[in-house]
Amino acid sequence: MSDEDDLDDFDPDQDDLEREDDEKDTEDWEDYRKEGDEYSEEWMPTPLTEDMAKEGLSLLCKTGNGLAHAYVKLEVKERDLTDISLLRSYIHLRYVDVSENHLTDLSPLNHLTHLLWLKADANRLRSARLSELPYLQIASFAYNQITDTEGISHPRLGSLDLKGNRIRLVTGLDPQNLISLHTLELRGNQLESTLGINLPKLKNLYLAQNLLKKVEGLENLSNLTTLHLRDNHIETLNGFSGEMKSLQYLNLRGNMVADLGELAKLRDLPKLRALVLLDNPCADETDYRQEALVQMAHLERLDKDFYEEEERVEANEIRQRLKEDQEQEVDPEHDMESDHPSSL
Repeated sequence: MSDEDDLDDFDPDQDDLEREDDEKDTEDWEDYRKEGDEYSEEWMPTPLTEDMAKEGLSLLCKTGNGLAHAYVKLEVKERDLTDISLLRSYIHLRYVDVSENHLTDLSPLNHLTHLLWLKADANRLRSARLSELPYLQIASFAYNQITDTEGISHPRLGSLDLKGNRIRLVTGLDPQNLISLHTLELRGNQLESTLGINLPKLKNLYLAQNLLKKVEGLENLSNLTTLHLRDNHIETLNGFSGEMKSLQYLNLRGNMVADLGELAKLRDLPKLRALVLLDNPCADETDYRQEALVQMAHLERLDKDFYEEEERVEANEIRQRLKEDQEQEVDPEHDMESDHPSSL
């Protein structure tokens, strides 16, 4: 398969647009959470009732041996719930949405061993810990008060959303357990390090709006295609390696990269096609676009603009001149012998 074929399903423009929209959502949810903080002590205990559950149930499906039927989807959003203990007995549920409540405990969900999809955004959770759920594929705990990533070990989990929480360090994400995880969303936390994300199957990693100063511990993510690091405090581009052989899209917008020479550290990324460096000091340099293409010959788009053919030609010429200059510096004696051949 060619590099062009690899890019067929890759639309960095669309990705950037979606992420910018998401960042607006983050601000909205932050306002929501602050309002909740102000009135949290006024919340009355509100357990999930049978009537609420019946109202939120849908999607009738066969269960067990196919002779019985049960509703497998439950949506109980915005009910001011503080307790979902009732769900212990709803063992056939596969899709559950308990977002925008006041929940602090999800342990009743440990009994839902058929669960495929879980959304528990905008609650009061301090942990995403659950017993291992063998079929869980999508889980979202966005905009809670979660402080760690411990206790997440679902073997079929493909997408995990923890954005808008209070996580400072990633721990407990075991690649031996999370063998299917391809998308990890940690935007809008308080991360100070990228260590602990050693998940070789990971394809999409979103770390924007954290407190990161450098990239580390991601060198072996050989399947990673998208890395989003917008709005951090990154100054250098260390931490990238040729082992990241699938990385196509890298967003570093709104960081602190000042030296164009740092771009040389990205040249070993063989499939990097789209790079975003807007709102970094280096983006103000006059030869910014040219230098990026000189360092990364396969780059197709820098920020919002694709490279034109004439830019590629010019970059190739500069690259060739630099190569010749380096060769002369390596072997100056050869040049001297060429200028002054010895007589026989």
